[in-house]
Amino acid sequence: MVKARKYVVVKEFDGLPKREDFEIVEYELPPIKKGEILVKVEWVSVDPYMRVYRPFPVPYDQGGYQVGLVIESKASKYPVGTRVLSHKGWCDYAIIDTNKPYSDTDIFPDFYKIPDLSGFSNSLAIGAVGMPGASGYLGFLEVCQPKAGETVVVTGAAGAVGSIVGQIAKIKGCKVIGFAGSDEKVKWLEGIGFDKAINYKTADIKTALQEAAPNGVDCFFDNVGGEVSSIIIYQMNQGGRAVVVGSISTYNGDFSDMPKATMLQFAILSKQLKIQGFSIGDPEARKRQPDAHKQLLKWIKSGQLKAREHVTEGFENLYDAFVGMLKGENFGKAVVKL
Repeated sequence: MVKARKYVVVKEFDGLPKREDFEIVEYELPPIKKGEILVKVEWVSVDPYMRVYRPFPVPYDQGGYQVGLVIESKASKYPVGTRVLSHKGWCDYAIIDTNKPYSDTDIFPDFYKIPDLSGFSNSLAIGAVGMPGASGYLGFLEVCQPKAGETVVVTGAAGAVGSIVGQIAKIKGCKVIGFAGSDEKVKWLEGIGFDKAINYKTADIKTALQEAAPNGVDCFFDNVGGEVSSIIIYQMNQGGRAVVVGSISTYNGDFSDMPKATMLQFAILSKQLKIQGFSIGDPEARKRQPDAHKQLLKWIKSGQLKAREHVTEGFENLYDAFVGMLKGENFGKAVVKL
């Protein structure tokens, strides 16, 4: 029998998640059955969506993407030594039924052998060559349809998705402006190719954006929402395109009392803007993930794309990694190595 551990949410989050909202539960896994595999988890992802997309009521197991090594198998397609991606959450061992690896109600029904990452860390499968990378790649290219010479603005630019989007925009020949929350992140973004990065916590956002983009903004990739987004939208050009992939500025608040932001209808109407939400959970988008992963890996291998990771070590530190990411402490993708 294998002894396993998992994080269980025992209290509803009120604002920023607290340590006492979680309980680490130890339990014994049963012997695996035909069609099942036993996975030793090696990498766990912490992502902003975990703050808002969650089951009700408590208690429930904390979900999340993970990469694991098959250490016992009764499924011929997944022999011992195979590495797989699943959404089995914050645990150190998992049993996966390969014939039905997820629930019919699971909004993240991902389970597959991770691709050959050509010697790069397997953690890329939960980052730049996983859901975050595909979200940036598909959301930006399919919705914004950028053209060389256009100006692109990215909020949450130093995070897992935003940092990938900005670099894709440069590969496509665009001018790229990123918003981030510290001077250190600004310096890093400009070091990986952003034409300009702005610290939204200290800058006069409207003035700084006008100076950085005197000819206006053509494409806007929004991870954040709030008043920063409203200011950017009012500086977009005629026929501009915006894609909304996240609204992290609201995730730790009370959804019954949302923060106020400048009304956008006048800008949308007068400039005939296209603003579209994008979710990698959409079934059609999910089908296109493998193609996105292949291209992203090519760019990483060629050096055109730098996939920085913010690594925390230790199962016991999953909570700290999660809250640190929600506070914006990470550069690039936040991952936990078990």
